[in-house]
Amino acid sequence: MKISTRLLFDRASAQMSGVQSKLTQTQAQLAQGKQIINASDAPNQAATIQRLKSVLNKQDSYQSSLNTIKARLEGEDTTLNSASNLLVRAKEIAVQGANDTLSVPDRKALGTEMQALRDQLLSLANTKDSNGNYLFSGSRVKQPAFVETANGSPVYMGDQTRMNVRVGEQRSIPVNRTGTDAFVPVARPDTNGKATGVGFFKVLDDLISGLNNSKGDDIRRGVGELDALTQGVSLAQAQIGTNLNVVDQQTAVLEDTTLNLKTTLSSIEDLDYASAITKMNQQMMSLEAAQASFAKVSQLNLFNYIK
Repeated sequence: MKISTRLLFDRASAQMSGVQSKLTQTQAQLAQGKQIINASDAPNQAATIQRLKSVLNKQDSYQSSLNTIKARLEGEDTTLNSASNLLVRAKEIAVQGANDTLSVPDRKALGTEMQALRDQLLSLANTKDSNGNYLFSGSRVKQPAFVETANGSPVYMGDQTRMNVRVGEQRSIPVNRTGTDAFVPVARPDTNGKATGVGFFKVLDDLISGLNNSKGDDIRRGVGELDALTQGVSLAQAQIGTNLNVVDQQTAVLEDTTLNLKTTLSSIEDLDYASAITKMNQQMMSLEAAQASFAKVSQLNLFNYIK
């Protein structure tokens, strides 16, 4: 085959250009630490990388939700623990007030302390989280759970809606708690023996009234009802503890899943520096050899042989 000088130059230029392009790509890979710089370099791998990153972003979203839920549950647990301690003291006062040997002024003094405990419990029932949302208002997180009324005890103004937040592909956890789940009403029998529901703070207000007016029957009834109030708070704490365990378990699952995904992503996306540097050195040698050989070939001409 007859090769013209122009063809010789064109082929040499194309070969050196191809080696330079590969060398440039390897240098870009080393600079970024990635195997794939452009999606066009390896479409299948690029699609897998994007899919894995999308799944990882979803895992991060689940983890963020878990962190929010955990912080809220811990706030609820701390609040209810304080409420439980106040109820223990309220029970001590009620038992003391039920003693028939106490005078009227003594019982009024106990009523004053009981009023202070009741006000503290109301403040706890209207506790807010770090975002300014009420913990025990159900889904009505922007309004207080219990509101004072003009001529009566505080009433629950939240709702009974429980909102679930997805924390995994097949897992959801409730993020809020209703006031009546934590500050549970009690069943009080009337004169006909029929039980009617009495609100948490109505029980306390009736007990305070009994202490202030030295009504022994009301005080003794309050002693028994305080046990029911304490039991309701304790049950709510147990439920919170169960939910916290679920959060911890799901967090561990997400961490394992994330680790596996990142390992897989790294194997596809991250660059093997040792192999890349070796490859770059080979390409540099190839380019130098091509340049050197072209320099010698380009100097050849027929007149050298005529001489």
